[in-house]
Parts: sequence; structure tokens; C-alpha cells
Amino acid sequence: MPVTAKICGLSTPETLDAAIRGGASHVGFVFFPPSPRHLSRERAAQLAARVPGHVRRVGVFVDPDDATIEAATAAGQLDVLQLHNSSAARAVAVKARTGLEIWAAVAVKTRLDLDAARGFAGAADRILYDAKTPPGAALPGGMGVRFDWTLLEGFRHPLPWALSGGLDPLNVAEAIRATGATLVDVSSGVERAPGIKDAAKIAAFLDAVAPR
Repeated sequence: MPVTAKICGLSTPETLDAAIRGGASHVGFVFFPPSPRHLSRERAAQLAARVPGHVRRVGVFVDPDDATIEAATAAGQLDVLQLHNSSAARAVAVKARTGLEIWAAVAVKTRLDLDAARGFAGAADRILYDAKTPPGAALPGGMGVRFDWTLLEGFRHPLPWALSGGLDPLNVAEAIRATGATLVDVSSGVERAPGIKDAAKIAAFLDAVAPR
């Protein structure tokens, strides 16, 4: 099965275009004010309008309330909602409210953390395994932290899944080999500074995922 990639936290036309040109299957827009990648609704709409139909547009949220979801989805320019720090019940409610595909992020540090994925069976459409950030961290992801990929060995995934957490152009091929991931997700690993994507790094990442 071919491996595809999501480039997350995009904020400029140039880097969005680099992701699309490089073959990304998904592009991510962050709606979380504490993040350096946060976008206003207007900015996100401008960027989403540039995305061709074969690329899926993912809105990234952290325990969002209904007003936040409504504002971000009002223009009908998101295809997927990625939820961090949200329960299975909340995922069900958001899906019922929006009718959109739901990804549930599961933060991983130990094998026991994977148990949380099972709770999303029937509630979400995909699990995103991400690295658990340090206690007290301001963000639930996008901090360049990775988890031990061997934790996924032998785990029976309850849903389609994607791999995230500390990936970059130098380690993503190894991550794919180690885990069997068919969808990988990167944010800080293709930046030159927090929140500032680098088009060359995006191209290198996508080439490492699916060499041309």
C-alpha cells in the first residue's frame, strides 16, 4: 500500500503550495490560539481555497467547544477534523454536528497509552498516534517529540491510523519501515523556526515518504 503524508500547521501560500506540489495527501490548518501555527478563520479560508480537490484539508483542534467548531467549518472548506484532548463521546458529538471525518489523536509514551485508541472505535474514523508531550507543556503536539515506535509492534489497531510525533525528513523512512504506517503526519519537523514552515524541508520530507 502506498504511503501518504499530511503536512500540518501550514500558514503561507508558498509552503502550502510546496506541500501540494510535493504530493501531500492531506494539509493541516491549526485552530488553537496558544500554538505558533494558529490561523484565523479568514486566513484558513484563504489557504483552504488554494487546495485542489484531491488533497484533503484537515482542521486541527484541541478540546474545541461548539462555537470554535462552528466558526472553523462555516465556510465548508474543511474535509477532516483532528481532535486532541477530546473524549470519544465528544468525537461522536462533533461528527454528528458537522458530518465530517474525525481523527482522534492519542498521545503515546508507554504501551498502556495505546489502550485509549480502543475507546474511539465507532466514535472516530482514524487514530493519530502522537507523542505525549512533557508535563506542563503548552501544546499537545507539534513540539518535535517522538515516542518509541516499537510500542506499536503487535498492537491491533481498532481503526485506520496515522503516525505523528517528532518525524522529519531524516527519520520518516525509518519510521515507516518500523511501524508499517501508511499515513504520516509532520509539523515541526519541516520548520526552520516554530510555526515557520520551510518549503525545502517539506519537499525533502515528502520525497523521503514516497521517493520519485
